[in-house]
Amino acid sequence: MTTEVSGEGLWITLEGGDGSGKSTQAALLEEWLVGRGRTVLRTREPGGSDVGVAIREIVLHHRGDIDPRAEALLYAADRAHHVATVVRPALERGEVVVQDRYLDSSVAYQGAGRVLDAEEVRSLSLWATRDALPDVTILLDLDETAARARLDRSRTRYDRLEAEKADFHARVRAAFLELASAEPERFLVVDASSPVEEISAAIRDRVAAALRD
Repeated sequence: MTTEVSGEGLWITLEGGDGSGKSTQAALLEEWLVGRGRTVLRTREPGGSDVGVAIREIVLHHRGDIDPRAEALLYAADRAHHVATVVRPALERGEVVVQDRYLDSSVAYQGAGRVLDAEEVRSLSLWATRDALPDVTILLDLDETAARARLDRSRTRYDRLEAEKADFHARVRAAFLELASAEPERFLVVDASSPVEEISAAIRDRVAAALRD
């Protein structure tokens, strides 16, 4: 049985395919929260801890193949350390954690993308984090073709996942939408092709409701 992390803080994760605008929306959300007097920790996976920086370099920039199960285990290792040393302490201090990617990304990328068993991938991450789930997850949904066009305008180098073919990213998108459909109380799905401010307003409304609760 999964549980939200206890404490007075609020844990928000942003999910979606590469090029969906997570970094932009995370920055706007942090600015809005700080303006409301909240202390915000912005972080990401992989790479949100000292150990995570080394793991990020392996999983995203290693030259050569990585076995899909090894890849899933590396992400879970990063997640275990990140939640234990960064996320839980921040929530216990009453902070708002705004996080770029969490276990839903592993289910989508390693489960659907790499064609591993999605439930096994999810269970691995839940075991690694002692069943920790965010309070709110924002899914920025964007057609994989449009997402690729955005990346092509902003990238000169692609990481291992960004460089995958269109069918991989189509599976990832479908998996994210399936996850959101299964947990509507946690997820907010936003059309990432909408204007930036419109997306930001929808996210603010959802987060404001969570803060009131």
